[in-house]
Amino acid sequence: MTVPCVRALQRPTSPLMKARQCKHNSRNMKRSGDSEGEKRRKRRRLLQELGDQKIPFLGPSDRGFQQLWDSSYSGLVLKKSCSLPTELHGRVQAALLTLRRKGCLLRDLVRVRDRDVFTAVSRALLGEPGHTYRYLDTRLFAIPWHSEDADVKGQNCCDPDLRAACKALWELNTFFCSDVSQLKEGDRLTQCVKGEAEAKQSEEGDTESKHSEDSKNSEGGDSESRQSEEGDTESKHSEEWDIESKHSDEGCSGTKQEGEWETGSKHSSEEGESSQVKPGETIVGAETQPLGLGPQEKPVAQLKHSLSDYHIEDKEEQASEQGCSQPSPPQVCTGPVKFNVTLLNYMDPAAMSQLKEEPYYGMGKMAVGWHHDENLITHSPVAVYSYSCHDDKGESSEGGSAEKAFWRIGLKVAWDIHTPGLMLPLESGDCYYMRDDLNCTHQHCVLAGETARFSSTHRVAECSSGTLTYIQSQCQEALSNLHTDPETGSHSLLDLLPTTLRRCEEIHNEVEFEWLRQYWFQGQRYTRFCSWWTSPMEQLEKDWRLMETMTMLFLASVEDEGRAEEGRREMAETLLSALTDRHQQRQTWRDRCHSNLAQTLPPEEAPVDRPFWGVDDPGMPLPFDLADIINRVESLLWRM
Repeated sequence: MTVPCVRALQRPTSPLMKARQCKHNSRNMKRSGDSEGEKRRKRRRLLQELGDQKIPFLGPSDRGFQQLWDSSYSGLVLKKSCSLPTELHGRVQAALLTLRRKGCLLRDLVRVRDRDVFTAVSRALLGEPGHTYRYLDTRLFAIPWHSEDADVKGQNCCDPDLRAACKALWELNTFFCSDVSQLKEGDRLTQCVKGEAEAKQSEEGDTESKHSEDSKNSEGGDSESRQSEEGDTESKHSEEWDIESKHSDEGCSGTKQEGEWETGSKHSSEEGESSQVKPGETIVGAETQPLGLGPQEKPVAQLKHSLSDYHIEDKEEQASEQGCSQPSPPQVCTGPVKFNVTLLNYMDPAAMSQLKEEPYYGMGKMAVGWHHDENLITHSPVAVYSYSCHDDKGESSEGGSAEKAFWRIGLKVAWDIHTPGLMLPLESGDCYYMRDDLNCTHQHCVLAGETARFSSTHRVAECSSGTLTYIQSQCQEALSNLHTDPETGSHSLLDLLPTTLRRCEEIHNEVEFEWLRQYWFQGQRYTRFCSWWTSPMEQLEKDWRLMETMTMLFLASVEDEGRAEEGRREMAETLLSALTDRHQQRQTWRDRCHSNLAQTLPPEEAPVDRPFWGVDDPGMPLPFDLADIINRVESLLWRM
């Protein structure tokens, strides 16, 4: 069924609708047009000035690494594998392998700048019963922990192996909640490796010249893999910086093919030769000095003050754009930490054809691009468990002296090209915490190692409008305005005030587009593994059908000629706004469900265009295609 576009109708749009549309467009232009374009031009000039230079970064083998960590990345804590109980490692790693073997880890089809892209990593969400996590216009529905909580105890919503796997990750979550809360100010490394780190720093003092030479050789070798394929570095840089300030590209920039949206036109790898700013030659002091550049090169540090003005602006942007359900004012994490979800990730670099090079520092191949974790409680920590394995049997990767053989996390201060980046290798079983405001003020990326890797990323998700309890309460609020005659079963609206009607239609749209369509867009993935969400979603759909009846009654009241014109006009405007939004969103979701990318998925994973019904469906009070009804309301307003 093809849904006609409203603007293609022959009937002229009323002056009222033109004014409303003009006001809407003007508001959008003010928010994302002139100011955004000006900032983009300024970023472009600054990044063109930076040119082919690489910003320096430090790894554990570089002098000044620990000092940089302490001074600029103090919110990062590394917990080596030896500091976790051996039994916990065994249960968690077996759980991750079980989830993958059962097919629970899947790539998400997410929305970025009005385009659908697959994530490079495969994912699943576990967490508190009824919780969801929203990122990149995608709502993930949590498979419950299967702890001993009453909400899931006794429910046979999944098989025993899956329940045991979920419970193991709940045990890890419980460990993280306790451990993060016990950290003291100044903790960076767990005690079992602090002595090793200090010994390594002392050793580095005797081999400074060797490190410097090795670093030069390493940079030279990497430069060959960063030769330009497409050119246009300036355009690529500016688009990527723009995305960092507006989107979390969690897992979406893994390959050049999937990452085309980052460039705006054509994708390219890093252009030019390796930076003449080499990490091995950088010494981070108490006050970082301009780094050693040639006499003809403009120091990177001179660009810092030019960028600093935009750093403040973008922090405000990030706060306002991190997830649609972010409350105002945002909640702030206080008291004991309680992670409510974990986002599981799996990626095998051998299965990815073209991983992108990290563009700014030359850190290596990226599995996940630079981003902030979004939709979290402000200042809440993030805890990550990393498990590398050779194959599905879970043989852990061991040995290897080269840092790039390991998976690594890269960190940078957001919108700061003065402070060197930090690169931290992760051995299998290592964990790290991002605490305090690190996730807000810094960005991180994940750099691919040589073997497959799982990660379990535990978060305090901002769920004020992201739980089953929340949306059920919204349904109750809307349906409280619907009266059902106990004898005849006929329906009527209790309150016709425009504010009440507007609120009911907002909830109607929220249920349809934030819950039902989000759920079914992800196909049968939930019902295949766990039936916990099946009954609640069926009830939500029943409530939504009653809201369709309420919209029909609303329309009848608007078209009732016996009502006072002034009251009808305000009601008509309210209805028209809700219907126009609903019609456009239905068209968008329908297009997404039938897109070329969606058609590449197997049937059990393919998006389902639901709710959908035909023109003559007797069970539905209104048609799926709202174009004719919108036209009727517009005509009514035209005559008033």
